[in-house]
Amino acid sequence: MSFLLDCPYCGRRPVTEFGYGGETGGAGGGESLADELYLRDNVAGVQRESWFHRFGCERWFVAERDTRTNAVLATAPLE
Repeated sequence: MSFLLDCPYCGRRPVTEFGYGGETGGAGGGESLADELYLRDNVAGVQRESWFHRFGCERWFVAERDTRTNAVLATAPLE
């Protein structure tokens, strides 16, 4: 299912312009690089995710998205 994502720098664009960077603050806990890369909460609901605008400004940002509906609740620059 396709959806629109609000880039904090470029505005609303189709999700196909972006690269998904994964959950932020997931279950990995930082024990090892493998944990950070592969152990994710994968919640059915709202989660914080990192995204990269690959066909636009080429910047990273954070989005809060409901994984059940793909509704994007908020976006912000990556700090």
